[in-house]
Amino acid sequence: MNYFKKLGTANLFMLILCALIIIVAEYLFLSGYPEHGLFVGLWAPTLLGFMIYLKLVDNDGK
Repeated sequence: MNYFKKLGTANLFMLILCALIIIVAEYLFLSGYPEHGLFVGLWAPTLLGFMIYLKLVDNDGK
């Protein structure tokens, strides 16, 4: 439980959102829409990269 407090609410929300994006992308890919699945699947690494960027900017200011 202490890990979730250390992680923060915004980061936890983004990680849950990434997991949901991956699930939706897999569903689209396996249900016969491979192009849509790949397109949606690329959102997760983009969101994670944005999250890392925000962490770096925040740590640079401290």
